[in-house]
Amino acid sequence: MVISPTPLTDKLFKQFSSLVYDQTGIFLKPEKRELLNARLGKRLRHCTIASFQEYYDYVLNDGSGEELIHLIDAVSTNFTSFFREKTHFDYLSSTVLREFADQGLSGEFKVWSAACSSGEEPYTLAIVLNEFGAKKQQFRFSIQATDISTKVLAMAEKGVYAAEKVQGMSKELVRAYFQKGTGGSEGYVKVKKALRQPISFRRFNLMDQYPWNAEFDVIFCRNVMIYFNRETQQQLVDKFYTCLKPGGHLFIGHSESLTSITHRFRQVTTTGYKK
Repeated sequence: MVISPTPLTDKLFKQFSSLVYDQTGIFLKPEKRELLNARLGKRLRHCTIASFQEYYDYVLNDGSGEELIHLIDAVSTNFTSFFREKTHFDYLSSTVLREFADQGLSGEFKVWSAACSSGEEPYTLAIVLNEFGAKKQQFRFSIQATDISTKVLAMAEKGVYAAEKVQGMSKELVRAYFQKGTGGSEGYVKVKKALRQPISFRRFNLMDQYPWNAEFDVIFCRNVMIYFNRETQQQLVDKFYTCLKPGGHLFIGHSESLTSITHRFRQVTTTGYKK
């Protein structure tokens, strides 16, 4: 029997919104009610729960926290692509890495992809850094890739994508870093082991306490802050500043801006900032 719960009421929408905000900092505007209704409806059917109120109580009373993670997965928006907002990667290659080389390439170059989604961003970063390392043999790097969604992290760790995802890349890069699927995997590509090796994937909530202090050379946190209110954005930017080494860079999405908050960064390119 297919369960069709009654539509999400304003009262329950506010309750779910408050729960999501408290746990993740994501602010669900009133116009997101229909979206939440549809996405949570799928979760209710999966759990064979008859009403949104019952599901809300179920989430609150689940001592394992697993259902809360499923709820967060349901409300997270995860659109991304390889070399998305390419100017950031061009600036990384032409300016940030050049500055690092001028300083002697001392130590490991550390990058944090702070909302890595299904993995296209950290793998793109790995491609850019690998290409740079091919010219600078002593160059070493690592990438910390985090996201709040377990669903997209599982996709990222597999590193398997529809072939059309890499159509915008040069044939040389595709050959160097991806394996073409055959047989039942035809139409798909898989990230090669050498590209995956320097990337560490882990679930992390940006609202939690950060274990990193003055550790990263570059942080990418793009198209995420648009889902937060100004107070949460302020907290995030302050945390990112602390996590960056002196002279480190923060990149945010082209649809985002730091103009409405107080910060200590210096803007150096389009939505790119330097500590």
